Amino acid sequence: MTLDLRGLIPATVLPMTADARIDEPALRRYMQHVAAAAPKAVAINADTGEGPHLWPEERRRVLEIVVDEIGDRIPVVAGLGAQFTEQAVRLAREYKDVGASSFLVFPISAYQGQPLDPEVPLRYHAAIGDATGLPLVLFNLQPALGGVLYTPETLYRLCSVTQVAAIKEASFDAKLFVEAREAVKAARPDCVFLTGNDNFIYESFVLGAEGALIGFGAVATRRQVDMIELALESNHAEASAIMETLTPLANAIFAAPVRNYRARAKEALVMQGVLERATVREPLLPVSDAERARVREAMVLAGELEPVGATA
Repeated sequence: MTLDLRGLIPATVLPMTADARIDEPALRRYMQHVAAAAPKAVAINADTGEGPHLWPEERRRVLEIVVDEIGDRIPVVAGLGAQFTEQAVRLAREYKDVGASSFLVFPISAYQGQPLDPEVPLRYHAAIGDATGLPLVLFNLQPALGGVLYTPETLYRLCSVTQVAAIKEASFDAKLFVEAREAVKAARPDCVFLTGNDNFIYESFVLGAEGALIGFGAVATRRQVDMIELALESNHAEASAIMETLTPLANAIFAAPVRNYRARAKEALVMQGVLERATVREPLLPVSDAERARVREAMVLAGELEPVGATA
């Protein structure tokens, strides 16, 4: 299967049972729902899917289920979080054996502190790529969300890793976004530049994005696929019109505190009947009644849900 990341790659949520365990039947149904929207790939075990809150064996099981359910049609990008290089290599080999098509490589704690020697992330990514031969997605993530923002110089160096195929840029800053894109394209014109900025998705394509790997893609997936396809065709009038209708929903899902976006996304899917429950695993907490009401209102405004009392 050819890996083409130029389009929407939703970072999917993880359906859970009432006691916060993997709801395997619900996960299978949900992945069929996502696949029906025809995204370019799906990203699992990322933050949206509560990957950092899962046991290692659970992350493997999620990958097994997703690959089994849709892996013959949709490439599966596996979130790869580790603490040290040998661990990352072992996990990557394991995920490759299960059927991962690519890895979204999370920044690690060893990157903390400035200045960051480019050799540290360079050797880390190269080890993963050399061990698996699979495409890697770099992850430029703002520190407020637990990540690291690579300097343009470091990005240029990272693009020398043969297996680097794309970057998810999630600085949530348009100026940094453009600087990162310039550095990446100067080093590797073929490296796919993905927006991870849920607060300016459409605008990212005006600024040169070629795809989107985003948590917001877990909801309203079909319309985001359409919006991004239009943006890539330079049909900006229709693309921006779709985004305009979706913006109230994006704002509701990613309102402060941002950590609640996973629960809010699940609530939106419950409202549509896609999920049975919106359980999240602690330390994440369920949303309040007021938050739920705001999400419902935004879903109606976005055209993703009928108003209460509406008739066919």
